[in-house]
Parts: sequence; structure tokens; C-alpha cells
Amino acid sequence: MKGYSKPLILITIILLVDQLSKFWVKMNMTIGQNFKVLGDKFLIHFIENPGMAYGMEFGGEYGKLFLSVFRIIAVIGIGYGLHYMIKNKYNRGFILNVALIFAGALGNIIDSAFYGLIFSESTPYSKAVLFPDGGGYASFLHGKVVDMLYFPLVSGTFPTWFPIWGGENFMFFRPVFNIADSAISVGVFLILIFQKRYFKEEHTEKTGVNSEILED
Repeated sequence: MKGYSKPLILITIILLVDQLSKFWVKMNMTIGQNFKVLGDKFLIHFIENPGMAYGMEFGGEYGKLFLSVFRIIAVIGIGYGLHYMIKNKYNRGFILNVALIFAGALGNIIDSAFYGLIFSESTPYSKAVLFPDGGGYASFLHGKVVDMLYFPLVSGTFPTWFPIWGGENFMFFRPVFNIADSAISVGVFLILIFQKRYFKEEHTEKTGVNSEILED
């Protein structure tokens, strides 16, 4: 298990925080309800989406099923890749970044696969119930992803001379997301930022191994 401990701990922490936050929101808030955390700049804003990260959607029932199956295949692939990287002693930072992406993808799959089975429907007028008598609101793989983190940091109106959007309202940052989305984004961002360091070390290690073989 050497090399697996830190990635597994990170994945477990991300999943626990993600699922606990989603369970709390589902059982304590109605759709569209807000809680202010830092004034108007950081809110807990409960929405659900049947599609992708940051509130984006992938149309229709078949689209939802396709997306859920695609997520499962992707997570299996990422999980296998993570195992391969650990086994072959890739850069530790790179492994932890991939673990973040894996945890985030798995966190949202849990919503899609099981929330429709174990929760009643959340509405603007009623909170969800866990394990309702009449069964859940959707079938396997058709559950909705819970989003709640909202950072409307800057809002205003584009000046009238601004191309295309002149006179229209704007807001940054508009998407509502969750811990799983954040883990995926952070993992991808860190890989992009430090990719030269990660892959330079891999190249150096492999070059060193090849040199030793040739010398022998």
C-alpha cells in the first residue's frame, strides 16, 4: 500500500465533505433558497442540475443517461490511470492532482446514480426527505447533481458602447457549483500550472534509468 495512502486519504476527505454538504443542503433547504456566508459575495444557494459541472445541462433523458454512463467510464479510466501512476512512482504532486479529479468525478456520479433513489423531490416549497415512503424521485442514474456554492463577486451593466453586450447586466462569478466540481477544477488547474515540472521530472527519471541500463 506504499504510495497509496495520501491519494486515498485525499479522495476520502473530498468525498466526505462533498457528500455531507450535499446531504445537509438537500435535507435543510428548498430549491432556490439562499444563506449568506460573506454578505452578498459568497452564498449557499441551493439548485440542482441534471447535467454537467457548474450548472450546465446535457439535454433530455437520454442525454442524462449518456452523461451518467460516460462519467462512470471516465472515473474507471481515471482510477486505473491513478493506480498505474502510483505503481510506477510518478510525481507525487501529479498523482494528488489526479486524485482530486477522480474524487470530484466520483462525487458527482454518486448524486446521479443514487440521489434519485434515496431522496424525495426538492422543490421551492418543500425540503427533500431521505428514504421517503413512496420511493425516490428518479430511477438509477437519473438523479440530479446538488450545487450550492455561489460567488457573485462583481455585478454591473456593460456600457452602451460595449460590443454585443452593451447595456446588458453582467455578473462574475455566475455559476453555482459544489465541492466535487471544485476538486476537479483545482486538479486540472494545478496540472496545467505545474505540468512542466511534473513531466520534466518523469523525463529525467526515465533518462536516468535508460543511462544506467546502457552503462550496464
